[in-house]
Amino acid sequence: GSLPKWVVNRVSQFVAPKAMRKIYKAGLKYPEWKRKHDPGYKPWVYPEQNTLPSVSLAELSVQHADSLENIDETGLPE
Repeated sequence: GSLPKWVVNRVSQFVAPKAMRKIYKAGLKYPEWKRKHDPGYKPWVYPEQNTLPSVSLAELSVQHADSLENIDETGLPE
């Protein structure tokens, strides 16, 4: 769908700058936070620290939007 122009204008004038200020303030506090919370753990720098299971490339596939409407979720827990 498309958004009305007034919604886009409102978001770009008020919501986006407010969100950017919050992100900026959080970024300023990050170095101090990281010093207190496992400063050596950086799996984005040291991949051997990553404990998440790997996904094989064979399991990945391109999904198109029209196919997402036909996903059967009846067997999934809530």
